[in-house]
Formats: sequence, structure tokens, C-alpha cells
Amino acid sequence: MDIKASDVKRLRDMTGAGMLDCKKALSETNGDIDKAIDYLREKGISKAAKKADRIAAEGLANIYVNGNKACVIEVNAETDFVAKNKEFTDMVDTIGNAILNSEVSTLEEALNLPLENGTVNDLIINETATIGEKLSLRRFELVTKNDDEVFGTYIHMGGRIASLVVVKGNDENVAKDVAMQSAAMRPNYVNREEVPESVTEHERGVLTEQALTEGAKPEFVDKIIMGRLNKFYAEICLVEQTFVKDSDLTVEAYLNKNNSSVSKMIRFEVGEGMEKRSENFADEVMGQIKNA
Repeated sequence: MDIKASDVKRLRDMTGAGMLDCKKALSETNGDIDKAIDYLREKGISKAAKKADRIAAEGLANIYVNGNKACVIEVNAETDFVAKNKEFTDMVDTIGNAILNSEVSTLEEALNLPLENGTVNDLIINETATIGEKLSLRRFELVTKNDDEVFGTYIHMGGRIASLVVVKGNDENVAKDVAMQSAAMRPNYVNREEVPESVTEHERGVLTEQALTEGAKPEFVDKIIMGRLNKFYAEICLVEQTFVKDSDLTVEAYLNKNNSSVSKMIRFEVGEGMEKRSENFADEVMGQIKNA
């Protein structure tokens, strides 16, 4: 199979493995990037390469709160320059508040929400024409809390990351600390009970091959895997992570210390899971010259 140099580079960027190792991994997996990542991990060449780390597309994530209701949204643009433009940020605010004050549950419903002049979709189309870049509402989530809960919100890097948590208890400072933890440490789930069995079994399979490749005796593999699975959960589960403000505590211990608990977490990172535009600035300029 002919392996593309661009795929080898992409795999290298994602795993930190050498070019030859990446090429071999792609050859062994018929060019499948995800399987190649597992191959490298199983061989002990790559320690981690999470799908969520593929951050590329530009735009803005934000949070809107009104009483017991909150909305987290992500709106995409093609360049970071446009994402910082006031016209773009005003559009995001208009969309966010429209969704917050509604009961929509799907993107189609959100795009059809009425505004002063048309719908949300009309606004996006008009701003696309005005700004000159493709703009899109990628995702949103509406959250409702109870009176004995508080929202913790944190916006990082000017809207690159938006993190919202719902914390049972009345301490808003604790809730904000947990939201900051979520933004900084990229947990995928609140706790291990939320982790799908398929995710656990996939990781178990990778860790099994890894242990055997390292020369572990079969009778000790289960014990080794259990320890490594616990480390895996400590990375992807919010409450099991080391608390960033006090490394002597886990997040769960910090919450218990403050008579609190987390019931929900939403974390949007702009562009996560999306492919990056491959053209560079020079290619873009040349493309414009050719089309002039």
C-alpha cells in the first residue's frame, strides 16, 4: 500500500513517534490512522494519542447563564483573526442568548430559532457573506440545574475552551475551581461510571498487548493492566484527577472537603476532532494570485 507522506507526518504529530515507526504502523494497518495509533501504543512507541487532541478549526466557545439555566455553544470560523472580530463575537452572543431562551434540542431547531430579522440560520448566512469566511454553529448544550446546585463556568484563552460544571452545594468558588480543572486537564467524563464499556475494553486490549510486548508474564498481566487502567481513569475522569490547585488532593477529595459533588460537566474546545486546513500562508497567497 502506498503510504502518503502527509499521513506519516500527521501520525508523527499526534504520537511523537519517529517517521519510520509511523510509516511502518500505517503500513501494518492499511493506512488507518486510529489503528496505527493503537499499533504504536501497543509496541510501546507512543504513550498517548487521544482523538480529542486533534484541535484545528478556529472559532469561539462561550457560556450563557440565566438563573437555573445555562447554554454552552461553539461557533466556527476559518481563521483565528475572524474569531476575534467584534462582528463575529456579537453574532455568537446573539446565537447563544437565543438558544438560552429556548427549549431547542437539535442543531436544526436552533438554526430555525427566530431573531429580529429572520432566523439564526439567516444570521449565519448573512454574516458569512459579510465577513467572507464560512461560519457555522457546530454544537450547543442546554443545561438546567436545581436550586441546591450552582454553575461553575470558566472561559480559557479568550474562548478557545469553555467549561461548565454543575456542582451540588452552594459554594460558587468551588464550582469555578472545578470548571477551571476541567478546562485545564481535559477530562472526558465526570467519573468512571460514565466511561462506556467499549472505551474501557478498547483500552484494556491496548494495555494487554503493551504489557505482553514489554515481556510481562501472562499470569501477571491482569494485575499490571488493573494498575494502568486506574491511571487511565485518573487521566480521563474529572473527579479522579489530581487537583491542579493542590496536588495533595484529587478533585473528589477537594469536593468532599467542601461538602460538594459534581453532577454534570460540559467542556467544549474549539475545533476538537476536526481536521486542520493543510494549506499554508504561501499557498494561500499563490492561490489568490492564480485566481485574480
